[in-house]
Amino acid sequence: MARQVKRAFKYRFYPTDEQAAELSRTFGCVRLVYNKALEQRTRAWYGEQRRISYVQSSAALTQWKKTGELAFLAEVSSVPLQQALRHLQTAFANFFAKRAKYPRYKSRKRSRASAEYTRSAFTWRDGQLTLAKMAQPLGIRWSRPLPKGAEPPTATVSRDTVGRWFVSLLCQDTIAPAPATTAAIGLDVGVTSLVTLSTGEKVTNPRHERRDRVRLARAQRELSRKAKGSANREKARRRVAKVHARIADRRRDFLHKLTTRLVRENQTVVIEDLTVRNLLKNGHLARAISDAAWTELRSMLEYKCAWYGRELVVIDRRFPSSKLCGNCQTVREKLPLNVREWRCDCGTAHDRDVNAARNILAAGLAVSACGDGVRPQRESSRTGRSSVKQETQRATAGIPRL
Repeated sequence: MARQVKRAFKYRFYPTDEQAAELSRTFGCVRLVYNKALEQRTRAWYGEQRRISYVQSSAALTQWKKTGELAFLAEVSSVPLQQALRHLQTAFANFFAKRAKYPRYKSRKRSRASAEYTRSAFTWRDGQLTLAKMAQPLGIRWSRPLPKGAEPPTATVSRDTVGRWFVSLLCQDTIAPAPATTAAIGLDVGVTSLVTLSTGEKVTNPRHERRDRVRLARAQRELSRKAKGSANREKARRRVAKVHARIADRRRDFLHKLTTRLVRENQTVVIEDLTVRNLLKNGHLARAISDAAWTELRSMLEYKCAWYGRELVVIDRRFPSSKLCGNCQTVREKLPLNVREWRCDCGTAHDRDVNAARNILAAGLAVSACGDGVRPQRESSRTGRSSVKQETQRATAGIPRL
C-alpha cells in the first residue's frame, strides 16, 4: 500500500544581485530576531523564573519594529521573522521536555544562514517560485521533478559556507512500497570496511576526508597566513569551505546509494545501537569515525525502511557480537581491536567483522520473532538493564548456527 509522507526536495538556485541582497538582509533579520527573543526569554527565566510564550515574543517583535533602532525589521518579509520565533518556541519545548539542550544563540559565522517562508509569503505558479518582496522568480535548477500536482506549503531558502544558494520545498509525496522479499541482512560498521554484511560482503570505506586531506591542509595553511578581516582571508576561508563541502557531498552521495541498495534488496535490516558520541572520545579513532558517518548511515536506514515498508531492527550495544562464536555460542573473554581473525576453542575460524555481522543478524531475527520493540528502550530504574538487552540474552540462547 502506498504511503503518504512529507518530503523535502532541495534544489540549487542562482539569485540575481537584487535577490541576493534581499535574502542576505532577511537572513540577518532572522538571526537578530531569534537571538533577541532568546535573550529576552533567558533573562525572564533565570531572573524571574517566568516563561515567555510565542504570543508574547510575537507581540515584542511588533514593538521592536516601531523603535528607531530596529525599524529596519519592517523592510523584510514578516513571515521568516515569525517562523524564527516558532522555531525558538519549539527549541524551548524540547528543552523543557528534556529532549534537547538549552537553545543557543545563532552565530553570524558558524550558524547556517536560512529563512523559512510559508504559503502566504511566496507565490507558486507554473513551476516558478517567487518570494515576498521580490519581483522575479528564483532561478532554480530543477535537478529532479516535484511530485505531480505538488503545492509546497513551505519553502526554506539557505546559503552554505561556500556561498551556494539552496531552496528546500516541503511537499506531500506518495511512496510505493518496495517489492516484498524474504531476505534479511545484518550490518557491522567499521573503519577499514565501512559496512560488513552478514553475507560476507565488505563495503570498503571510501575515506572521503583522507582523500582530500592534503588539499584541505594546504587550504587551511593559506587561511592561517591571511590577515583577519581582509578580503584575501575571506577568499581563503571560502576555499577551505569548498573542500569541506566537496567531502560532505561525496560522503552523502555514497551513503544514499549504499542505504538504498540495502533497503531495496532486504526485507529486514539489523544494525547495532552504537553510542557514536562516546566512541568519538577516542583520540586515535575520532577522525576516522567522523569520516565514516555512522550516525548518518543509521538515520538514512531508519527513514528509508519506514518509507518502503521494511523492518529495521536495532539490537543492544552491549551484545557481544564480535566475541561471540557463531558456531558454539561461546563468548570469548578478550578480543583486542587489532585482532581481525580468531579461532574458537571449537575449532571454528572467524573473520571478526563477518562473524559480528552474522551474530547481529541472528540476534535481530530472534528479538524480532519475540515481538520486542525495534528501538532499544530506556534502562529500567529497578534492574538497570534495558528490555531489549534482556530479550536479546533470552533469545540468543537459541540462535541458529550460521
